[in-house]
Amino acid sequence: MKLTVKPLKQKDAGRGLAAVDRQSMHELGVENGDYVVIEGGESGRAVARVWPGYPEDEGRGVVRIDGQLRQEAGVGIDDRVTIEKADVKPASSVTIALPQNLQIRGDITPHIRDKLSGQAITKGQNVPFGFGLMGMGSGQSIPLKVASTDPQGTVVVTDSTEINLSERAAEEITSGAGGGGDGTPNVAYEDIGGLEGELEQVREMIELPMRHPELFNRLGIEPPKGVLLHGPPGTGKTLMAKAVANEIDAHFQTISGPEIMSKYYGESEEKLREVFDEATENAPAIVFIDELDSIAPKREEAGGDVERRVVAQLLSLMDGLESRGEVTVIAATNRVDAIDPALRRPGRFDREIDIGVPDREGRLEILQVHTRGMPMTDGIDLEAYADNTHGFVGADLESLAKESAMNALRRIRPQIDLESDEIPADVLDSLQVTERDFKEALKGIEPSALREVFVEVPDVTWNQVGGLEDTKERLRETIQWPLDYPEVFEALDMEAAKGVLLYGPPGTGKTLMAKAVANESDSNFISIKGPELLSKWVGESEKGVREMFSKARENAPTVVFFDEIDSIAGERGRGSGGGSEVSERVVSQLLTELDGLEELEDVVVVATSNRPDLIDSALLRPGRLDRHVHVPVPDEDARKAIFEVHTRDKPLADDVDLDWLAAETDGFVGADIEAVAREASMAASREFITTVDPEDIGESVGNVRLSREHFEQALDEITPSVDEQTKEHYEEIEERFDSAEPETEQDQLGRTFQ
Repeated sequence: MKLTVKPLKQKDAGRGLAAVDRQSMHELGVENGDYVVIEGGESGRAVARVWPGYPEDEGRGVVRIDGQLRQEAGVGIDDRVTIEKADVKPASSVTIALPQNLQIRGDITPHIRDKLSGQAITKGQNVPFGFGLMGMGSGQSIPLKVASTDPQGTVVVTDSTEINLSERAAEEITSGAGGGGDGTPNVAYEDIGGLEGELEQVREMIELPMRHPELFNRLGIEPPKGVLLHGPPGTGKTLMAKAVANEIDAHFQTISGPEIMSKYYGESEEKLREVFDEATENAPAIVFIDELDSIAPKREEAGGDVERRVVAQLLSLMDGLESRGEVTVIAATNRVDAIDPALRRPGRFDREIDIGVPDREGRLEILQVHTRGMPMTDGIDLEAYADNTHGFVGADLESLAKESAMNALRRIRPQIDLESDEIPADVLDSLQVTERDFKEALKGIEPSALREVFVEVPDVTWNQVGGLEDTKERLRETIQWPLDYPEVFEALDMEAAKGVLLYGPPGTGKTLMAKAVANESDSNFISIKGPELLSKWVGESEKGVREMFSKARENAPTVVFFDEIDSIAGERGRGSGGGSEVSERVVSQLLTELDGLEELEDVVVVATSNRPDLIDSALLRPGRLDRHVHVPVPDEDARKAIFEVHTRDKPLADDVDLDWLAAETDGFVGADIEAVAREASMAASREFITTVDPEDIGESVGNVRLSREHFEQALDEITPSVDEQTKEHYEEIEERFDSAEPETEQDQLGRTFQ
C-alpha cells in the first residue's frame, strides 16, 4: 500500500511507532501492535510497530512516523512510501555496543531490555536511548548501536530476549545492511513543540521549492529566496532552522554574525561571499544567519564603516546581478526593528514569520518533548504545568525539565562516589523525577519573555476579599468573561473592555482586588508603580510605557496593573515647568497605547486611584479606561465579611460577636478593620506573655484566645481613616461618572447573562 508520510505528534515520538488510520490498517490486514516494513526511495527501509492513527487522519491515506524512522527509510514529510505487513521474528539474543564515553558499573542489560521491549531493531541500527536522566528528550539521548541479532534480519525485543554487551565500542562498528547508519537527525520536527503553524509556513517556503521546483516553473514564478524568523529570545528560531536543515536533504551553511567581522578592510565582505559561493556550489543549499541584527543593522544608525559595507554586500548577494540559484537564506533575530529596512523586502526576505511566546497547547507539547526520555513517577500532570507557566518560552520549559531532573539527581548524589570513573547500574535505574522535583524547579524559574517586568502572580483569591460583592461581579464581567467565554463575545460582535479604573477612599481594598483579579483570571501580571516610569531623560518615560505594552502584547493574556495612576496621568495643561511636560508626554503615550492603531488583544489595564478627579479626562472615556468601578466605604454587612476574613484563622473566645464588631466600626475601611484585628491580637499576646512564665509559654500557647475585651481595647486605639466629608466626596464623583457614562456593551452583556 502507498501512503503519504506525515510527522508524528511530540508525545509519541521516539517509540518506533507508525500511526496508520484504521481504514488503511484494515486494508493492510494489520492490527494494533503488528509490525510493518516502510520502504522509501533508494533502498531506504524501516520497520515500525503499527499504532491507530489520529482521528483527523481518518481516510486520508497517511502514515505518521518520527524523524528516526524517516531517516532510516530515507524519506521526508509528504513523500510517498510503500508499506506492507512484516514478518518480524522475536529475538532470542541481541548484542548492543555502548559508546566509549559511557562508564557504568554493574549489569544494565535489564534496563536496556525494558527500554527496547516491543521495538523492531536491525543489525547496525542506532537506537537513541536515555539512561535515567542522562537523556532528556531525543536530541540529548545516547546512541546505542545494534552489533548483532539472533536470528538475523529485523527482530523484535521481547521480555525473554537475552541482551549482551559488545566488547567493541559503538564507534568501531559500521552500519549493516538495512540499518539507519549514523545519520540520526539531531533535531527532527517532533522535537519542536507549539510551533505547528509557523513550521508549516517555513516548510512551504523552503521545502517545497527544493523538492518540487517544477511547481514554481509551471506557475511562472520565482521560488521564495529568504525567510526571516523573529520573536522573543528562547522561542525556538534557531531550533526550527536546524530541524528544517536536518529534514531536507540540503547543504547547510551557517553564519554567526561576529565570526565574519574582521578588522582588515574588505575581509568581512570576502568571508560573506565565500559562504554564499560554497552554498551555490553545493546547491540546493540553506544559508542560516543567526542574530542577523549583529551584522545587518540599519546603515544610518550603524556606528562603523564595516557594518555598512557588510549590509551592502549582503544586499547584493541576496538580490544582486548574479543569480544565487537554489540557495535559500534563513535568518533569525529577536530585534527585528534594528535590521536594515532594505533587507526586509520581497526578493530578499520574502516572508517574516513571528515565532511568538507559546500558548497553553504549545507549552504542553514543549513539555512533552523535554520529558520524553525522562523516567517520571506516576501522577505528574504535565497539563497542569502547561496551565501554570504563562509567559514561559521553549527555553524556559526546557530549563524547568532540566532543573527538575537536577533535583532528582541531588537526591541520589550521596550514593555516587565522585572519585570513581563508573556509576553503579542500580543507582542509574533508581533515578526518578517526582512531582515534588517539578514543583521545586518551578519556584526558581522566571519566564524570560517577561523577565524585566515579571511580577509573581499574587496568590490572593476572591475569598480573601471581604464584602464588595457588586464590585467583584463587575470586575469578573470585565476581565474574566472575555477570557473564559470568547464565543459569547464573538456571537454578539462585541469587543472586551480595554481597561478598568478602581477608585475610592484609601484602604478600601482597591489594590487587593487587582491582585485577586490577576490570580483568578489565570493571566500574566505586569505591575507598574507610576513614579518608576518617570525619567529625567527626554523620551525615556514614553519608551518605558511603549516597551511595557509591547511585552504585554507578546505575552497575552496579560493584566497590566497601574497603582496610583493619578501620579503619572494627571490632567494635561494644568501644571507649568519641565516636570509636567514629562507627565503630559506619558499621558499621550498611554492614550495611543490604549486606543491607537495597534490593537490590544487579550490585554486588560487595571488602574487604581484615590484621586480620580486628577486623572486626564481623555483617559477615562469609553475605549480606554471604560469601566469606572467605585470601591466604597464598606457598609455593615461588608464590614462583617471583612472581619470574617481577618479573624478566620484567629482563636476567638465565645464572647466575640462579629455582628457587634461590624456595628461598632461605622466608617471603617478594610485597612482599618485589618488594623483592629491585628491590634486585638497584639493585646491578647501582650496579656498572655506578661502573665505566663517564659518556660511554660510553649506548653500553654494553645490556650490563648482573643476576647471581646481585646477588641474593645483595639477600637479605643484605632479611629476610622475616612470621615463623612470624604465619603460624600467619592459619592459625588461616582454620580458624576455615572451621569457621563452611556450604557456600554459590557452592561448589555451583563443583562444577557442574567
